[in-house]
Formats: sequence, structure tokens, C-alpha cells
Amino acid sequence: MKIGVCVKQVPTKDAPLAIDASGSWIRETDISFETNEPDSFALEEALRLKEKHGGEVVAISMGPERAKQTIKEALAKGAERGIHVVDDKSYALDPLGSARSLAASIEKEKFDLILTGLQSEDHGFGQTGVLLAELLGLPHATIIMSIEAQGDHLRVKRELEAGWFQWVELPLPAVLTIQSGINKPRYATLKGIMAAKKKEIATVARESLGVTSAPTQKVERVYVPQKTKKTEFITGSPKEIATKLVEKLQHEARVL
Repeated sequence: MKIGVCVKQVPTKDAPLAIDASGSWIRETDISFETNEPDSFALEEALRLKEKHGGEVVAISMGPERAKQTIKEALAKGAERGIHVVDDKSYALDPLGSARSLAASIEKEKFDLILTGLQSEDHGFGQTGVLLAELLGLPHATIIMSIEAQGDHLRVKRELEAGWFQWVELPLPAVLTIQSGINKPRYATLKGIMAAKKKEIATVARESLGVTSAPTQKVERVYVPQKTKKTEFITGSPKEIATKLVEKLQHEARVL
């Protein structure tokens, strides 16, 4: 089974974020980066499928030169090779632009299965995986909690609302977006880190793919929420006061 895994590099969770001069993104110069956590679960699931059924795992990432470190970490954990779509301003792409670029870079690979995390920890759109499936003309399923490979098709468990789950069968090739918590991601071993140095990382400039970068949606402004305080007196009979208080605690404070 040939499996492609999309892994994104995002700012670390404790990075001191500051808004850049444009007001539409963060200043990236003085912060550190890490692999998007949901994508780590997708990578682990791909490695487990490879170990059970055989095949190859390919890590794909888009971003500036530093994003190559995310691919190297995937190689150290067990992926066979990587594909780096180079773009210094990939943060400015909307989900469709990202999906178009990824689709163009991997279409010739003819993967049996493509996995992505459910969403990224920076933008959090949760759309790229679904759009990627549409652009490649492949069946897909989202919020996956379990995967069973059965010959030329898959049986997957999807998480729904209110504690419900759904089992779905779909043919291969396919695209799945993986829910965090599906497994326990492994750490890279020293042997894996040394082996990763000899593994191939193909580099592709996003501009060479011939895909449009015209956005279909746009981030107008990124800002830090302002803290405010408000005092309100509730008047009326004790019963009316109690009713109004419960409503405010439920619908405004959202603590009930």
C-alpha cells in the first residue's frame, strides 16, 4: 500500500505570538515551529498500516525551507521519502489554494491512500483534506477514529456528534482526515534519525506547479481580543431575577 501523508509545520503551542505589520498574520521571525499535532496522528496511522500490510509511506509538506524539518521528523519515524512543496508565503493561501498545490504536486504519485490531520493548529479551517479529495477525484471520509484495510477497500469509523460513531466502507484509492487521539504517535529513535539523513526529499517550487493562487477567501485581520469588564444589575421580583440570571449564565456567560 502506497500512502501519502500531508504534514504541516505550525508555530509551537507556547510560542510568543505577535501580529505582523500587515495585520493579517503573525510575525514568524522569532518563534519556533513544530509538526501540526493532528498530522502526527495521521502519520502514525500510516506507519501502522504499512507495518501491517506492507508498502511505502511518503510525507508531504508545503512551506518555506524550515518546513523541511517536519518532513525529516516523519522520515525519522519511519516514512520512506518526502516531498517538499516550497513556498515562502504558504500561510497566505486559503484552503483551496493549498489543496490545489498539494494535488498538483502528488497527482503523479498515484497513492492508494492519502491521510491528513483533521485540521491545522494555526488556521484551523479543517477543509484542505476534503478539498484535496475532490480535486483528485477520490472518495473521502472525515473525522476518522479507526481504519481497517480489506483488500481493495477500507472500513473506517467516523466520529459524529453527541458520542455517536458511524462505520463507512469506501474503495481505494481514497483520502481520509484523521481525528486526534486515534492512536499514540511514536517517538523517533536514534536509529531512525540516522537513517533519515539518507532518505530522499524531493523539492518542488509551488510556482512551477501551474496552479492559481487567487484566493477564494481572505483573512481580513488577525488581532488579540480585548478584555472588558461589565457590571449589570438585575431588577424585579426574586423569581424574575432568578429567571434572568439563569438565562444570562446559560446564553451569555455560558457556564451552565
